[in-house]
Amino acid sequence: QVRLVESGGDLVQPGGSLRLSCEASGSASTIAQMGWYRQPPGRQREVVAMFHGGGATILANSVKDRFTISRDRAKNTVDLQMNSLKPEDTAVYYCNAYYEGRTFWGQGTQVTVSS
Repeated sequence: QVRLVESGGDLVQPGGSLRLSCEASGSASTIAQMGWYRQPPGRQREVVAMFHGGGATILANSVKDRFTISRDRAKNTVDLQMNSLKPEDTAVYYCNAYYEGRTFWGQGTQVTVSS
């Protein structure tokens, strides 16, 4: 059973930056596919950034040039650096992992972009 714990969510002004971190525990080896989703108020959950199991890195069009995803394979951690934040980035951000045929989710961390 993989457990994902997120941290870093906060209230930030438009144009500001935040860094989200996710740490996975409970896996016996490197988790190939890890990344971030978000769920804005009243909307469906959507992918933000992902290290795909096949090796590709996915970044949503709405965050390209502003967000960067990074990882430490040895530690099974994945970070999301978010710059030039906009009010429309307000959402609960969820860490996601796919491991041994199962999908795992963190509990979510709130990011609010508001002046």
